[in-house]
Amino acid sequence: MASIAVCPGSFDPITYGHLDIIRRGAKVFDRVYVSVMNNSSKNPLFSVEERIHLIKEVTKDLPNVTVDEHSGLLVDYAKSVKANAIIRGLRAVSDFEYEMQITSMNRVLNDEIETFFIMTNSQYSFLSSSIVKEVSKYNGKISELVPPMVEAALNKKFNR
Repeated sequence: MASIAVCPGSFDPITYGHLDIIRRGAKVFDRVYVSVMNNSSKNPLFSVEERIHLIKEVTKDLPNVTVDEHSGLLVDYAKSVKANAIIRGLRAVSDFEYEMQITSMNRVLNDEIETFFIMTNSQYSFLSSSIVKEVSKYNGKISELVPPMVEAALNKKFNR
């Protein structure tokens, strides 16, 4: 049986921290679906289509990674792609409580899908899409935080 995982997130925009988790997940699982979740409680800078395009471009060297979108319950999406695992990235201990709540709820909804936590590389432990957008908005240096095409997309969004 193939091991299939879903790596969900808003990815607004994708950062090197996200890529770290995706790349490491792609080494462990036969197939990884990067699912751009359409979260109604967030006000994204990039459209779902723009985020999917950016993620596809920066993961095109990973043949076992598929980029997709979903709105609704993550476990429903995971079931639809026959995934037996969910990959969640953890930056710091502060992420754990929230992620544990989500994982517990997912387990109630479908106890056949396991969640795997991957600790991000320590160099990305502070990194979030929100921080990247804030720094970029004020023309700060983000080249070490996101791939070049993401930096260019941010510059375009902020009219630079």
